[in-house]
Amino acid sequence: MKIVYIKLFIRVSIAIGFLSAVADRFGMWPKEKSAWGNWSSFIEYTKLLNPWIPENFINFTGIVATAAEIVLAIFLLIGFKTSLSGKLSGFLILIFGVAMTITTGIKAPLDYSVFSAAAAGFGLSLINEKYLEIDMLFDKKNSD
Repeated sequence: MKIVYIKLFIRVSIAIGFLSAVADRFGMWPKEKSAWGNWSSFIEYTKLLNPWIPENFINFTGIVATAAEIVLAIFLLIGFKTSLSGKLSGFLILIFGVAMTITTGIKAPLDYSVFSAAAAGFGLSLINEKYLEIDMLFDKKNSD
């Protein structure tokens, strides 16, 4: 299998994972399929995972995490700054996994393959070949 297809699969997988989580916190998944189902439940979970963050910053933390997931998902889908987007995705997912481990134990992040997803983001950042990426347009302009 060609590395560019693996890279595309990683990009799309991480992006869809981010967008699915965002859709869940906005109530876009059916109730029986949801982890949170609404913003309030997501913020409660954010509070659980981040007990060291002052209460008045929890909502802001949820907003920042959600915005980061949306932006990174879009960047990964269109292939914009793919290496950086992969790296940042890896760090975001790793932070989430570490917070889960510290507050709820190791089982949940292992069951949900959180560390595998973080590793995929870091791996994505190392693949230089481009395929179906908007970055290809910028590379052509710079090489002329």
